[in-house]
Order: sequence, then C-alpha cells, then structure tokens
Amino acid sequence: MYFDIIGNISNIEVIAIGNSIRELSRLREQYGFGRWRKLKGIAMVRLANESIRKAEVHWYEAHGIGKRKMKIKYFLD
Repeated sequence: MYFDIIGNISNIEVIAIGNSIRELSRLREQYGFGRWRKLKGIAMVRLANESIRKAEVHWYEAHGIGKRKMKIKYFLD
C-alpha cells in the first residue's frame, strides 16, 4: 500500500530494540549494521486514492540509516 505521511508523527513509542526484533537479520542484510529499533506512532497519511486518514504506523529505524519499512498497522478514524 502506497502512502505519504502528512505532518509530524506523534505518540512515538519503542516496541522492540536489537535482538528483540524478529526481522533483525534481514534489516542488517539489506541496510547495514546499526542499533535497530522498531517504533510506532500516530500520523495523518495520504493514501494512493488521495484520501487523508489518521493511522497508527510502524517502522524500523537505526542511527545513521533512518526510517525504513514504514507500514500502516490500522486506521484510527
């Protein structure tokens, strides 16, 4: 599903760090070594059909690498 984040992500929480991440080996293989964290937050998103909705988004992040594999977990409106 294609989407764009509109504005800032709020209520950011860390879900998992390091070896607690199930996909850690794949992240390291694709993007490199780093202190990987899985995070979640609330954001307004613009979907492919141009509708704008409030959603909970999840993504992986590492220092020096940035946000990767962002996905919408569910819609809040």
